[in-house]
Amino acid sequence: MSDLVRVVVDAMGGDNAPAEIVKGAIAAVNSREDIYLILTGLKDAVERELKQYSYPADRVEVVPTTQVIETAEPPVAAIRTKKDSSIVVGLTMVRRGQADAFVSAGSSGAVLVGGQAIVGRIKGIERPALAPLIPTKDGVALLIDCGANVDARPSHLVQFAKMGSIYMEHVVGVKRPRVGIVNIGAEEEKGNALVKETFPLLKEQRDIHFTGSVEARDIPYGACDVVVCEAFVGNVILKLYEGVGAVMIKKIKGGLMTNLRTKLGAVLIKPALKRTLKAFDATEYGGAPLLGLKGLVVKTHGSSKAAEVEHSVYQCVQFKQQQISEKIEKAIHQNEETY
Repeated sequence: MSDLVRVVVDAMGGDNAPAEIVKGAIAAVNSREDIYLILTGLKDAVERELKQYSYPADRVEVVPTTQVIETAEPPVAAIRTKKDSSIVVGLTMVRRGQADAFVSAGSSGAVLVGGQAIVGRIKGIERPALAPLIPTKDGVALLIDCGANVDARPSHLVQFAKMGSIYMEHVVGVKRPRVGIVNIGAEEEKGNALVKETFPLLKEQRDIHFTGSVEARDIPYGACDVVVCEAFVGNVILKLYEGVGAVMIKKIKGGLMTNLRTKLGAVLIKPALKRTLKAFDATEYGGAPLLGLKGLVVKTHGSSKAAEVEHSVYQCVQFKQQQISEKIEKAIHQNEETY
């Protein structure tokens, strides 16, 4: 049991809960022997889904809850009043050390508020940040922040850069990851007040590889490995990325079905095309970890299907095994001692 990574999955969160959530979580526990799965949610609904699958019963647990936080509910009020919801119970298990990680496709606001209020921030972290992986020409980049801090300060962005660098190096395996700050031009003097104030601070950091400004059009080309911005800009980049990617995939598939010639061509290129399109499929990268908390909290898309939930669980295992929270805490404390 001590070697198992205990992952709590909110079975009631998201548009496709509980069916797709349970399906993805069970796929993960069936694929790896180092996962102990805990499903939080309405007992009858969760157990009804579980009956459809075979799985190692000694590594799957259901923690019944009586409440569900809906997407439209005010997050702060929901966390305070719905103590027996699948989100609050799951987050509380992480805080108490009963679980190593929590995954939810439910209310973004509730997960963000609950993550900070229940799990708590690492000492020294001013603001946690949501950090999804996004596909690039040659691999992936980490977009930080994409939804947690719309009104960020320069010191927040510096911490985002440090946390993002640690994640990319130890989870993704990128040595000395390149850090760029989103800007409207490459020149240092460009940008809004936040970017202009943050740029020189990032240049001073000795524990990150800061490469300067990065324009949005250069992100898909892999101009940097850690893309730093405040949440308003990050969320716009993420949503545009997802929208353009989905449209391009549909256009390509539609074009290949135009006539007999294109259909024959599609048969020939299908294996290569499938591999290429898979690289731009968001479900392959799991969810967005809320970096800067004492425990791991991962937020997946509200529309998540089984594949994204499955990969989010794998993400939790790697995060825990690489001790990312501990590495972030150590880096922040070392930085404090420097000043």
